[in-house]
Amino acid sequence: MKSVILILAAVVVLTAAAAAAAPDWASLHIDPYDPPKPAPALSLPDLEGKKQTLESLRGKVVLLFFWASW
Repeated sequence: MKSVILILAAVVVLTAAAAAAAPDWASLHIDPYDPPKPAPALSLPDLEGKKQTLESLRGKVVLLFFWASW
């Protein structure tokens, strides 16, 4: 009987400690996560001069490198 009371007391203490340790998200002023949006329609010439669209590359890894000198 003592062991049941001891286990029950331990569960109550641990539950209270876990609830007290939870961060107060409202006070942290964190904006909620916005899911990613699809990329806009884009077409650029490749190295051979043929026009490549982003839609034709769906499912593949695409690296866009924009360079400017100003």
